[in-house]
Amino acid sequence: MLSMALKMLTGDRGKYAGLLFGIAFTSFLITFAASFFCGFMTRGFSLISDIPAADVWVMDPAVESVEQTTNMSSSALDRVRSVAGVRSAVPLALATAEARFPNGRFQSFQLIGVDDATFVGVPLGNDPGLAGRLRGPDAVLIDSGGSVGKLDTPQLARDQWPHGAPHLAAATRPLEDGDELLVNDHRVVVVGHANALPRFPPRPLMYSTLSNVLRILPPVRQRLTFVLASAAAGVEPTELARRIHAQTGLRARTAGEFKEDTVRWALVNSEDVGDVGAMLTLAMTVGFGITAVLLYLFTTEHLKDYAVLKSMGATSGLLLRMILVQAGVCALVGTGLGLGLCGIAGPIVSAWGFPFRMMWFTPLLGSVMVFIVSLLAALISARPVLKLEPAAVFSGRT
Repeated sequence: MLSMALKMLTGDRGKYAGLLFGIAFTSFLITFAASFFCGFMTRGFSLISDIPAADVWVMDPAVESVEQTTNMSSSALDRVRSVAGVRSAVPLALATAEARFPNGRFQSFQLIGVDDATFVGVPLGNDPGLAGRLRGPDAVLIDSGGSVGKLDTPQLARDQWPHGAPHLAAATRPLEDGDELLVNDHRVVVVGHANALPRFPPRPLMYSTLSNVLRILPPVRQRLTFVLASAAAGVEPTELARRIHAQTGLRARTAGEFKEDTVRWALVNSEDVGDVGAMLTLAMTVGFGITAVLLYLFTTEHLKDYAVLKSMGATSGLLLRMILVQAGVCALVGTGLGLGLCGIAGPIVSAWGFPFRMMWFTPLLGSVMVFIVSLLAALISARPVLKLEPAAVFSGRT
């Protein structure tokens, strides 16, 4: 009987293809939305991932995320260094600064000030000598931070630092070593491109030494955002974080804990979470609508076949299993198609700069959602079969 159910399913090629399309679309959209969600969540703590040397992040007690910070007194650095088990502690300053390009265009950067001696905080990638370039006067490293077209400078000399009106429509090229910018009317010189991970939301990044950052930015009482502490040999980061908090009163979190804090903060405060939820709801609704309607039409068109089987002694339970098998096969094949399409589309959208990251649980989530959609569609389609009276079908009354 179950093999007969499969022959009935594949015999109607049009509706079979429609069912596969609806389920594949549902699988693709749910998996894509979940992968997009994972992508912008992991990009949200890219700053932490960029600094693997920091075992413990120390911050103001009110800070819950790397995306929403406030500064501390510079004395926090000495207080952290005095804690037993701290091998080293260096400062990290975050700020937003507006840079003016040679053609008059201005652009906001996240300005990241790193320790003058160790340069901890600069993502080096495969270029260990990159950070050393910051020893030059007014030197900065830049990175797109996941943004597109925001690091372009005028291509022709006549369009650079123009007198009179800005040359905003001038031909441009990407910033290169030796190019100059103005940050708060202070000259800075680009000495290289950092190897930072993309951010979400995307934003251009500018790295410089802390002394240079303090010179560029307007004077304020507090400029220190984080203290990056590394643990001495034999001291676990979790234990070191506990000691720092107990002795200084500052919030101290291991890198892993701070990433988790940032994700939780984003879940509560980010508007993008609602957008992803709406996308998942839309995928479930559209997928359920297509699957339920097509499966219901397929079932009603084969009522005479089910009536024959029922008159031959097939029980309602057996007929229900036949419908569930049909829905299950469609779900299995459609899910595979949807996941395969998502696997193809993922690298493409990532190359365009979108925060796509397919993690181990995203295909599982898509499969579970498709199973729920298919099960509900099968149960709705089974209703006319379970209420079926063979005599009524053969007499033409249904």
